[in-house]
Amino acid sequence: MKARKTLSSWLVNRYLLIIRNEENFAEKSTFSFTYAKVILLAVTVFIVLMALSLLLVKTLLAQWFDPRHAQIEANKNLYELTLKVDSLAQEVEEKDRFIRNFQRVLSGDTSQVYSDYASSVNTNQEVVSSQTLTDVNKLSPIDSQFRQEFEQTDLSLLNLNNGAYTDLQEMFFFSPISGFVSASYNVKEGHFGVDVVAKKNEPVKSIADGTVIMSSWTQDSGYVIAIQHRGNLISVYKHNAELLKKVGSFVNAGEIISIIGNTGDLTDGPHLHFELWNNGNSVNPEEFVTF
Repeated sequence: MKARKTLSSWLVNRYLLIIRNEENFAEKSTFSFTYAKVILLAVTVFIVLMALSLLLVKTLLAQWFDPRHAQIEANKNLYELTLKVDSLAQEVEEKDRFIRNFQRVLSGDTSQVYSDYASSVNTNQEVVSSQTLTDVNKLSPIDSQFRQEFEQTDLSLLNLNNGAYTDLQEMFFFSPISGFVSASYNVKEGHFGVDVVAKKNEPVKSIADGTVIMSSWTQDSGYVIAIQHRGNLISVYKHNAELLKKVGSFVNAGEIISIIGNTGDLTDGPHLHFELWNNGNSVNPEEFVTF
């Protein structure tokens, strides 16, 4: 009577797989196996393939298989862009305020500069009423007459130290550009620098070592670049066609900073308008720089 096979015996029974050549029936390979080993190998391969598939679906293939992937990535990018735009807007606002204040300092209007500074520092404090500021700024008739007479004399603040800049006379300045002076320095006419006419696309150079404190566009003067030198000296270069340095850049004496141009409303031809300011006062550039 044939013995009845059980599941355990069926799993552990050994079998031999022989591979023969079809032409001469010669043995090529032999494999010994049991059904238990075959099932174990199949389950292991299945688990490995499943884990690898899940890993790929969550990483490399997520953009094709996960419908939320696109929305998640879009939200992440939107959040990063929002942070960048907010920081850029704040930086642009601070730079615009700095440029406005610097232009007012050059024009001699320091009252508005102080007002902007006070408003930026005391944003959470009570602002002084406009009526109070108006009352404070009012001058008596005697003060107004004295101020008018003082401004008409040659003793204005812009000329107090004219000819007495001994520290500047000891310094050596590079020529910003080679050309001829078409308009000289004249404080009474509001011309605080010299206009130098040169060749087209001529490079403009820094007169001394310093740090760029302004590199921007203005409606009147076009592309303007200003450099802070040692000894409270500032050099200003206006009406450029192109600016080659940014704010905060350190430049060496004689280094190219811009290209001569004809930008801005207050210009009638390609030239460089060059100014020198020492301790807040304008200086005649022709007394210290050779063009």
